[in-house]
Amino acid sequence: MAQFSFNVSLFKEEYLGIFIFLIVAILLTLVIAGLSYILTSQKPESEKLSSYECGFEPYEDTKHKFDVKFCLVAILFILFDIEVVFLLPWSITLSQLNLLGFWSMVDFLLELGIGFIYVWKLEALDW
Repeated sequence: MAQFSFNVSLFKEEYLGIFIFLIVAILLTLVIAGLSYILTSQKPESEKLSSYECGFEPYEDTKHKFDVKFCLVAILFILFDIEVVFLLPWSITLSQLNLLGFWSMVDFLLELGIGFIYVWKLEALDW
């Protein structure tokens, strides 16, 4: 019986802070979402009903063709954004890397550069 109470107190010590944080996060989410629903007013204006930045009308028939160029730009953005995410830790630890780590990243950059030139030559980014 003494060991069971030890496990319960260990559980309280280890996970009580996480549980309290989770409860506060849920309550704060509910308060913010509830207040934003209560305090906002829905008054559509001509500016709100105008075309989005992408050029689509906000309320039209949903059966129209979707231009794939938007998806292509998003995919390319994610691809080159991930390249930057890998560049930051590599550049910080560059002095501590061995030759394999250095040339692996150079190869990675070379392949992405070739991919960028390929996309550019295909004129995938020209609208």
